[in-house]
Amino acid sequence: MSSLGPRLRRFPHQRPRLSLLLAVLVVEVVGASGAVFTASGLVSWYGTLQRPEFAPPDWVFGPVWTTLFALMGVAVWLVWRRLDSPRMDRRAGAALVVFCIHFAVNVAWSAAFFGLQSVELGLAVIVVLLALILLTIGAFYRVDRRAALLLLPYLLWVSFAVYLNYQFWVLN
Repeated sequence: MSSLGPRLRRFPHQRPRLSLLLAVLVVEVVGASGAVFTASGLVSWYGTLQRPEFAPPDWVFGPVWTTLFALMGVAVWLVWRRLDSPRMDRRAGAALVVFCIHFAVNVAWSAAFFGLQSVELGLAVIVVLLALILLTIGAFYRVDRRAALLLLPYLLWVSFAVYLNYQFWVLN
């Protein structure tokens, strides 16, 4: 079991395509887990809310999130590749921990907003999420600038989502 760490550190270099695919798939699957909450709240509750003027149609969210999760997966892979660098291993490890914490809050937003059907709690969670995205970008930047840049569309989308969540709160 103790050899698992070094193997995981070398895996992105030994099997780059497979490890990239694995990183993207894991991020997609974990990200999609929030859809469990979204599906239940979407049918019974979301349709009853007064929508902000700039709210995109519901069909937009699936392709946008799928694309953002794919970009996050590539970013995670770029940071994962730096785990075997003596100079970067601590930074890369810390950046991946920050990413995981931020990602848990990403899923928690769906649970708060749709699962608990709480616009207020959703707003509180998404503000925390925005701050954690900024921390993740900073942590990734210190390891691999490309990884940080890949998170910028996500930052923009969640910034827009903060505005939408706030408008839902104002209107409802």
